[in-house]
Amino acid sequence: MSVTAPQFADKESYLGQIDKLTHSHALRKAESLCKLLRYLADHALTQPGVALKEYQIATEVFGRSNDFDPQADSAIRVQAGRLRLKLLDYYSHEGLADTILVEMPNGSYTINFQHREPPAPVAVPVPPRHPAPVEILKPRKGNRRWIIAVTGLSLALAAALAGVAILSMTLHSARTGKESESATSESGALHTFWSQFASGPEAPWVIFSNAAFVGRPETGMRYLNPARDSGDLILDHYTGVGEVLAVHELDRVFNLLNHPIDVKRGSLFTLDDAKKADLIFVGSPAENLTLLDLPGSQEFIFKRLASSPHKGDLGIVNVHPEPGQPTIFYPSNSSQPLTEDYAIVALVPGLNPDRHVIILAGTTTIGTQAAVEYVCEKESVEELLRSLGVQPGGDVKPFEALLRVKVTRGVPVGVQLVAVRNRQ
Repeated sequence: MSVTAPQFADKESYLGQIDKLTHSHALRKAESLCKLLRYLADHALTQPGVALKEYQIATEVFGRSNDFDPQADSAIRVQAGRLRLKLLDYYSHEGLADTILVEMPNGSYTINFQHREPPAPVAVPVPPRHPAPVEILKPRKGNRRWIIAVTGLSLALAAALAGVAILSMTLHSARTGKESESATSESGALHTFWSQFASGPEAPWVIFSNAAFVGRPETGMRYLNPARDSGDLILDHYTGVGEVLAVHELDRVFNLLNHPIDVKRGSLFTLDDAKKADLIFVGSPAENLTLLDLPGSQEFIFKRLASSPHKGDLGIVNVHPEPGQPTIFYPSNSSQPLTEDYAIVALVPGLNPDRHVIILAGTTTIGTQAAVEYVCEKESVEELLRSLGVQPGGDVKPFEALLRVKVTRGVPVGVQLVAVRNRQ
């Protein structure tokens, strides 16, 4: 039953279920989604029947400015889509036995609570180690009525158990069908976008950046300067948080597409690998140094800034700016907590014309995470395909796209597609 006007006792149990969800394996690391879930649940319980608008969510949950335009910015729709997938994942695994079901129907920002019966446990009979001898007795006349009664009860019990089993299988089939339908719906646009990487006989390589550092964590680390640093001091086993989460997200999508991926850190990658496999680069040329030796982006190029207040920061040069666009995009001032970043998504030719290369990179590790999430979510991929003029099932030609990333407390909470350029 769906909730419309919950009683106080129910409200407490519903809030308890929300708390359980936010601490679950599926959601506990997705801070922005937990914040959205709590907000939507509180609204459903305190203002039942009152619809929420994207603008309200954007400004009250994600701190967007008053000029937020839902028509131009799909960030809230993307976040809502991610939350629906997380809820589906939770109730498909950790929450199978939960008696309170939390749902967010497609096309709305309304949270529904439903009570349900937990699945009936299936008892598996265990045969005795040494079967006891069976003594066959002839029934007496006085026991005949009792035997008939016991037989009738046994048949009734067997019929009841069969009914429970059939109901359980029906509910499981319906749930599985619903999940399958959702997965199929999600994979449509993703399959179109990733088809060049998910249709070959070999797994594509995911190359994540791990820059070379010198120093020690306890005394301070900095990027390697080959001109003055000794090779003996190099630390090449660190990578950013965004790259780690990005690889996890790519693994999820390729699992959805029923295609494996292979993962390798950038410092171990060779040009021979570039000729043999399709490549997915996670991280910018500033840290994924192999990109410096390969054909890269031409419209949006990473460059260290030489002037204040962003001197030394990594920016993205807009080689052919359109009217009203700046010639360079840079993240928020590095002396303050990061609030805005920029990233690129670039499908470019490889060294081998039969192979494909895509670059997913931000000026910071958070921007890199946002770029990967953008091409791993159904709603944002659909937006990108529309901008490229690609029909469902069509071929994606080489292109470059620029993204603006809104950051809150080190988490990408919104992504806006700024520009798209087709490669010649």
